[in-house]
Amino acid sequence: MKPLLMSSYTATSALGVGLAEQIAALKAKQSGIVKKSWETVSFEFCTGEVAGVDEVVLPDAVKHFDCRNNQLAYLALQQDGFETAVLHAITKYGPNRVAVLLGTSTSGILSTEVAYRERDPETGALPVGHRYRQTQNTYSLADFVRTYFGLTGIANVVSTACSSSAKVFAAAERLIECGLADAAIVGGVDSLCLTTIYGFSSLQLVSVAPCKPYDVARNGISIGEGAAFALLEQPERADVKQGIYLTGYGETSDAHHMSSPHPEGLGAQQAMRAALSMAGLTPAEIGYINLHGTATPSNDAAEGKAVTALFGKNTPCSSTKGHTGHTLGAAGGLEAIFSAIALTEGFLPAGVGTTELDPDIACHYLLDNQVANIQHVLTNSFGFGGSNCSLIFSKG
Repeated sequence: MKPLLMSSYTATSALGVGLAEQIAALKAKQSGIVKKSWETVSFEFCTGEVAGVDEVVLPDAVKHFDCRNNQLAYLALQQDGFETAVLHAITKYGPNRVAVLLGTSTSGILSTEVAYRERDPETGALPVGHRYRQTQNTYSLADFVRTYFGLTGIANVVSTACSSSAKVFAAAERLIECGLADAAIVGGVDSLCLTTIYGFSSLQLVSVAPCKPYDVARNGISIGEGAAFALLEQPERADVKQGIYLTGYGETSDAHHMSSPHPEGLGAQQAMRAALSMAGLTPAEIGYINLHGTATPSNDAAEGKAVTALFGKNTPCSSTKGHTGHTLGAAGGLEAIFSAIALTEGFLPAGVGTTELDPDIACHYLLDNQVANIQHVLTNSFGFGGSNCSLIFSKG
């Protein structure tokens, strides 16, 4: 593939708002996961909540999109000069030539969960002011961003659980390569809601303590929330000529089980192999792997087998979900930004929360930050049902 330049990018998570707070927390090995009560959930749980989301006020022009997910999206869009970069791209390419391709798993479903509590006691009707299309509807995220920027071109949302916002990078590359867009806003947003908290808890997949990816005592995820955005452009048409490039991607499906990964990680391995092939790289040229690393016993074991089979035991790797919690549909985008940070800052983040590595997983998992001037990073995102996506980012 022809590399695409990430000409601007930003991230917001439980570690803070904007790139500077992400970088500081990663370097300090801080976690944003805390045990707390939230909304009407009947028990305390460990979560990576973004501070201040409920206080975010949307502009009047997009007020009808008001929900927690779009509040989080708006908060993130205001950081790191991202909005200015998008407006410049719109001026340069035109509003119909900047695509919006975003990932989410539950969008603004919390708004409907709250609306159901306020149904008419006699008719069961939802409140008149509830706007399903602009809040819960999966497309509402892209619709919000598209409307906010006044864009008129292609807009789409990918919702494949935890691989959602990684797959949009691949979709954007195909769109631009086909000549259907000149630039693309990619990334993902997922916010806390009752569906995921109760749902993952009922599946007994939520850890009672902050998650411990790849630890011998790992016992489940910590649900988080986050938002990440990147502007992808063809390098020859971008104003900035050096930076971080998307150089490869691989997408596969396990076709194995409704929720569990293939136990040997075959789909994951095929996704990573496809990404390497597209980038024209060998496994030895990858300097760091940002693992999917959810901290469930089966997911980490399967990914560990896939990584070891392809990369051996020496490539440094870690999961950053111990920092942020699992941000589900936003995880791919967020960890793409963390991969860019590793390249630009010259350090490999250690996995926070992990203290004793699982001896049955042989990959080179980092327990301490490592200074390294690397050229290429691979990041994994694997969703329910075996939806796998691996991305490669390179420093240029």
